[in-house]
Amino acid sequence: MKIKHVFFDLDGTLLPMDQDTFTKLYFKNLAKRLAPLGYDCEKLISAIWAGTASMVKNNGNQTNEDAFWKTFTARFPEKGRADEPIFEDFYKNEFLNAKAACGFTENAAKVVSFLKEKGANLILASNPIFPMIAQKNRMTWAGVNPDDFSYITSYENAHFCKPNPAYYREILEKNGLNACESLMIGNDAVEDTAAEKAGIQVFLITDCLLNKDGRDISCYQHGNFNDLINHLENAFS
Repeated sequence: MKIKHVFFDLDGTLLPMDQDTFTKLYFKNLAKRLAPLGYDCEKLISAIWAGTASMVKNNGNQTNEDAFWKTFTARFPEKGRADEPIFEDFYKNEFLNAKAACGFTENAAKVVSFLKEKGANLILASNPIFPMIAQKNRMTWAGVNPDDFSYITSYENAHFCKPNPAYYREILEKNGLNACESLMIGNDAVEDTAAEKAGIQVFLITDCLLNKDGRDISCYQHGNFNDLINHLENAFS
């Protein structure tokens, strides 16, 4: 069946990066911003990880946003969600410093432009552990326009995380999409290939491949950006 809907991962796919370097720089800037408000840096980072784990384990009963803050505020009950606007302001401003841990490829904008010309429906399927402002900011770092995407997952609108196939099913259901007409493009051999369990075709970008379990990826279409573009040209010919 012809591809009509293309799902993109962000980190390591449209936006080249070393995940560990990015995470360290992100936490460093967040701790610097919040330390003057009385947050202990080690306890803060531990709470962020715990909140992230709660989002990954989310079973759909609440948004990822609520799952995160329920866990985070349990670690900081004296603050509750009162500082949430400060977190949002951080993502609008100091979060930009984490861009230094990211690379850049012109191929990201190139492939998005190609798909727009072909009339494809574009979805940003980046793991929804960040607020929308952070998702959109990282898209601009990659040189792509968030307005070119019909739907962007974030912790506000998602009830699951990768690698839960329910994450992909929720996108399909919310947008009325046919899985057989959809393609997921990502770089994680676990998180992004989970789309296949929702009936979505998969292409793995190998430039920043994450494959911690050493999975055999030969059963998936895979390669660098040039290989991807060739694959898409054939799919849309």
